[in-house]
Amino acid sequence: MWQSDLVDLDAYFARTGASASSTLTELHEAHVRAIPFENIDVMLGLVPSLDLADIQAKMIGRRRGGYCYEHQLLFTAVLERLGYSVARRMSRVATGPRTHFVSLVDDHLVDVGFGAGMLHPMPLVDGAVVDQAGWPHRLRRAEGLWVLEKETADGWQRMHAFHPDVEQLPVDYLMANHYIATHERSPFSRQLVVMRLEPGLSRRLVGTTLTIERAGNKPENSQVENLSETLESLDITLTERELSHIGSTAGTIVGAHS
Repeated sequence: MWQSDLVDLDAYFARTGASASSTLTELHEAHVRAIPFENIDVMLGLVPSLDLADIQAKMIGRRRGGYCYEHQLLFTAVLERLGYSVARRMSRVATGPRTHFVSLVDDHLVDVGFGAGMLHPMPLVDGAVVDQAGWPHRLRRAEGLWVLEKETADGWQRMHAFHPDVEQLPVDYLMANHYIATHERSPFSRQLVVMRLEPGLSRRLVGTTLTIERAGNKPENSQVENLSETLESLDITLTERELSHIGSTAGTIVGAHS
């Protein structure tokens, strides 16, 4: 049902730097650090394919990124090939619809597709706090849900919440994916979004604003002047046609493609 047998583990490990002997935490961090979060296909007028062969061709073969469905479908397929038991779930971000793809593995929340969010799995323990690349996150139980929160200067901010026992099928993600890619109220259908996370550093491109945040410091915002250079600094290289299309949509200077 989840096409996990199609995963090319050697190619995936070459992309991420992990290995079959890596722990769950090591696999999670390697994936997040290697593969960008981005919605470029949506900005090109496409609905991203959730077929695992297409995801591999894009994220491994073409060294592109993707958003939550692509990241999680690839990562959970890898985990299943390595012998892990995976439960796939859907989470509600803030007060929006229940569209975010999360997974439960070995009594942990696994989420490699929440943008500049989680670097490591979160144990399913009420009140558990985990340092996520320099930003504390915690899980708590509330009204039958698991709620993920991030500590900010204003206190704990709710990120998303999910029911641990509601099973999802592939068609559920197909429907959510279509909404996220096409609906006018979806944040990913209206503006370019690229996010990277590594220890102590978060980089987020939303529209034409690049935000660089170092743990313990205030975010630094700047306006993108050269889209090609900015995307390459975020480890994304596009074709001239793709750059031209996205640049005209975002209202930025495309710049030379190297």
